[in-house]
Amino acid sequence: MTEKEMIRTNNLNKCFGELHVLKDINITVYESDVVCLIGASGSGKSTLLRCLNYLERKNSGSIVLEGKEVDFKKDSVNEVRQKVGMVFQHFNLFPHMTVLENVIEAPIHVKKIPKAQAVKEAKELLGKVGLDDKMDVYPSKLSGGQKQRVAIARALAMKPDIMLFDEPTSALDPELVGEVLSTMKELAEEGMTMIVVTHEMGFAREVADWIVYMDEGRIIEKANPDDFFTNPKEERTKEFLKTTALK
Repeated sequence: MTEKEMIRTNNLNKCFGELHVLKDINITVYESDVVCLIGASGSGKSTLLRCLNYLERKNSGSIVLEGKEVDFKKDSVNEVRQKVGMVFQHFNLFPHMTVLENVIEAPIHVKKIPKAQAVKEAKELLGKVGLDDKMDVYPSKLSGGQKQRVAIARALAMKPDIMLFDEPTSALDPELVGEVLSTMKELAEEGMTMIVVTHEMGFAREVADWIVYMDEGRIIEKANPDDFFTNPKEERTKEFLKTTALK
C-alpha cells in the first residue's frame, strides 16, 4: 500500500532581512507520521512550522500540501490553515470566553458549522483532553497545563489533517508537562499526523517515528529514534546530544 504524502517542502528558504533562517529545507511527512524537530534555540525549527502553517511566507522553494503545491496568489490561506492545525508555546486563549466558547469559536465562524453541532463536538474533544468538567470556566481559572490542553482541543475542533506543535510544553511548570505530553501521545496513537518542535528528548524518543535535527537553519540529520539517539551519524548531532540531557 502506498503511503499518503501529507506535507512536503522542496528547497524551502526563509530570510528575515539579512538573516537566512531556513536553508534549502527538504522534508516529507506521510500520513500518521509523528516527526520531532529538535535542535538548539535559533536553529530554525519554529520558523519552519510557521512556514508550514503560512504564518510566515517563504522566500523560495515550495510547500506541497496533500499533493498540491500551495500558491499564495491563488489559494486561500485560511482554507489551507483549516487542514494544518497549530498549537503554540503560549496558549492564546480568548480570556473573555469560557473554555467551551474558545473551542467552538472557529468551527462556527470559519467553517460555518451549526452551533449545536459545534458544541457537541467541542464537548467530546474536551472529554478527550480530560477537561469536560471545565467547559464553563474562564481561562484565568486554569493551570498552564489545562490551558494548553484547551488549545489542543481548539486546534482539533477544526478537524485538521496535520497538527503542528511549537514547543507546547516549554512555557509550563515542570509538574504540568506530563499532562500535555500524554494528550499528545494519545493523538499519536490514534494516527494523527504530527510535526512537533520539542526539547523533551524522552518524548521524542518514545513517540516519534523519526527525528529531524536542525542546526543554523539546515537539516543536519534525519533518523528513527533508535538510530538517532544510539548511533548518530553526524558530528554536530553527536555534540548536540552530549549537551542535552535525556529528559
